Amino acid sequence: MEGQSVYLTQLVESLQMLPGVGKKSAQRLAYYIMKMPQQEAKRLSESISNVRNKVKECIVCSNFTENEKCPICMNEKRDKESICVVQEAKDIGVMERIGEYNGYYHVLKGVISPMEGIGPDELNIPSLLNRIREGKIKEVIVATNPNVEGEATAMYLAKLIRPLGAKVTRIAHGLPVGGDIEYADEVTLSRAMQGRMEI
Repeated sequence: MEGQSVYLTQLVESLQMLPGVGKKSAQRLAYYIMKMPQQEAKRLSESISNVRNKVKECIVCSNFTENEKCPICMNEKRDKESICVVQEAKDIGVMERIGEYNGYYHVLKGVISPMEGIGPDELNIPSLLNRIREGKIKEVIVATNPNVEGEATAMYLAKLIRPLGAKVTRIAHGLPVGGDIEYADEVTLSRAMQGRMEI
């Protein structure tokens, strides 16, 4: 932008790459960062660097962690007979906030979406099936988003999992079709968890 520092322009352009951040929001954030105390700006910079360089996927469930296994997978007190399957790692935090579930998780890293060229082979399904075969899993809860892709993925998983002897349930009640779990409030998500049904 003419009349603006090259570095400030670069920061605005970088912030615009974030989802939901337009040009005006990016400019507001950039100017806010400019006014931050040096120590706070340094902490923000270090946090971004640490996330990029030190956080990796859990070798069991693909949640984000600094260690080989995430804290949930390392927790021996959780229900070993159930796995809740979510689309993305961010969904685990949402599910944990409701306090209705005490089992383990598995991150698919997406959903089946032919329009975007994403088929079952692009998802984290083989390790899920291995976990079910190796563990004493009695229930697999499919908590994909209640939209066309999420439903198609849930049905596909049910066909693969049922022959392995585990019951497959799906969260349903309380979540609007076409909505995202990420934006659901705790009460709605709690009702959806309690009202899950076998598929």
